[in-house]
Amino acid sequence: MVWTFAFGLWGLARQNSVWRDEAATWQVAQRSTAEIWHMLGNIDVVHGCYYLLMHALFEWFGPNTTTLRLPSVVATGVAAACVAVMGRRLAGTWAGLAGGMAFGLLPAVQFHLQEGRPYALVAAGAGISTLLLVTLLQGRGRTVHWATYGGVVAMSGLLNWLSLLILPAHLATLAWSGARRTVWKRWAVAAAGATAAVLPLIVFSRSQASQVSWIPPLTWHMLIGPAVLLAIGGIGALLDRPRARRLSVSAVALPLLAVPQLGLVGLSLVRPLFLDRYILFSLLGLALLIGTAVGAAVRAVGSRRPGAAPAVLPVVLVVAMAALLPQSLAKRSPSSRVDDVLAVASEVRRLQRTGDAVVFVPTFRRDTRAVSPDAFSGLRDIALARSPEESGTLGGVELAPNRIRTAMLAERRILLVTDTPRAASGSATARDRVKTSVLRKHFTAVADEQVRGRRVTVYERRPARGCGPAARSARGGAGGRGPGPAPPPGALAWATPGGS
Repeated sequence: MVWTFAFGLWGLARQNSVWRDEAATWQVAQRSTAEIWHMLGNIDVVHGCYYLLMHALFEWFGPNTTTLRLPSVVATGVAAACVAVMGRRLAGTWAGLAGGMAFGLLPAVQFHLQEGRPYALVAAGAGISTLLLVTLLQGRGRTVHWATYGGVVAMSGLLNWLSLLILPAHLATLAWSGARRTVWKRWAVAAAGATAAVLPLIVFSRSQASQVSWIPPLTWHMLIGPAVLLAIGGIGALLDRPRARRLSVSAVALPLLAVPQLGLVGLSLVRPLFLDRYILFSLLGLALLIGTAVGAAVRAVGSRRPGAAPAVLPVVLVVAMAALLPQSLAKRSPSSRVDDVLAVASEVRRLQRTGDAVVFVPTFRRDTRAVSPDAFSGLRDIALARSPEESGTLGGVELAPNRIRTAMLAERRILLVTDTPRAASGSATARDRVKTSVLRKHFTAVADEQVRGRRVTVYERRPARGCGPAARSARGGAGGRGPGPAPPPGALAWATPGGS
């Protein structure tokens, strides 16, 4: 746990960068409890418990990148400790120590180790619940352990209901290890209670299914990663020499790795949902199996050269860290994420003048203003009808397209905050098309800055030519014909949010 915690503190601020998914956490956590409840009725109900937790932490410690990410660091450390304890109980000290230390080194875990989102907390819940199950199967537990097991599974489900895929994984462990009938009954009660607690969230979240409509359908190349993980896990399971009706590392770790992966693949055949972060907790099983392989290596070396056995794990760690160093450095740099909400705010502050207006394409790029309101203090958000807090949304509610057009044509200078072409995705709304059309036809780009996936472009109203009807039409916005100079390539790119 200490190893993983220290690993998480390394580069925690990521050069003071915050990307769009974390920006959602940041802006919601600063709202009042009533405003959060209002928003959950419209969007992101699946993250409601996490937002309320982060709201409390922001209230106590203030909004900053440390408060944003430290819960994930602590949670990952707890998950690593659970792996270590399970490995020690089932395969010996070296296997437990190696598995616990390997968990924090896995590239996907390194990404979410410093992420202001709930997936590391879900992994901690999965680690605790699996450790409780091992305790109960070893005959060490009592009724309070079953109650705690059900409560932890339920809490993990409220953080992300796809974490309930751990229940069929635990079911496979019970079958593999030959659990007694009383254990089966108590597990069924605990599992049913946890599922019932999460079921209202599952039902209600279906009304917000459009949030994940951006996830692409499952393709064969998306299965390469899970196949590689299962192959590595299978090798570790073979080294454990698994046997039926015996509690072992394989009986616990292989279902924990395989069942959530295969379960998410199955769900994605019905509705596209395949994102590895949803089942980050399955890597607990992979870490356990890696620890088992290292433990087997220690025993093999110890049988021939007992004095060299203690050096096996340090050597493996040095080799692994050296091999993964490029990944580790990349995960801790701003370029590891799609964009940086904070970086563009300084450019907005530098480029703006008194009386300037600002528009956002798409609406969700207003997250820059929500996270860095001081940078926008002198700007008028002319397209906004209702603020994100008032409307219970992440991006706010904007005026009708014709009213946006009229408001823009009344301005002399407008700052456009949008995405760089690399970070842009999705399709434009009618409001976005109006914004880009007005800027293209009636304004000229005079400054353009791109930084870490975000872009701010300054537009000045193009002088009307002559004073006849055509010029008056251009000034009034009704009949301007000339397209004028094109904006910088990609300056009018738009994007959809990263989703839940």
